[in-house]
Amino acid sequence: MSYELKPWHEIPVGSIVPEAGSSKVNKTGSWRMLRPVLNYDKCTHCLICWIFCPDDSIPVTSKERFETDFEYCKGCGICAVECPYNALEMVPEMEVKLKELEEQLG
Repeated sequence: MSYELKPWHEIPVGSIVPEAGSSKVNKTGSWRMLRPVLNYDKCTHCLICWIFCPDDSIPVTSKERFETDFEYCKGCGICAVECPYNALEMVPEMEVKLKELEEQLG
């Protein structure tokens, strides 16, 4: 099979996205299998995690990083990979939920 190269203006449109979606519009936290857990002792508030977060789920005020907004975090792990201080650890979501349940039950 051979393909003919066409100029860009002759290529048919594949799809059109009239309004780009945003995780701030669509709460995507329920997709998460892994959760970034912040170690505050290691965090230097360098904000590299905030820069790389594709979901804008890391709130920052006055140049200080705060706990992740888990309603919007998909658990992609980019923040943990990019953190130069290893202040973020990706933990299975179910482990966190079980720990929270145990704390509630006493």
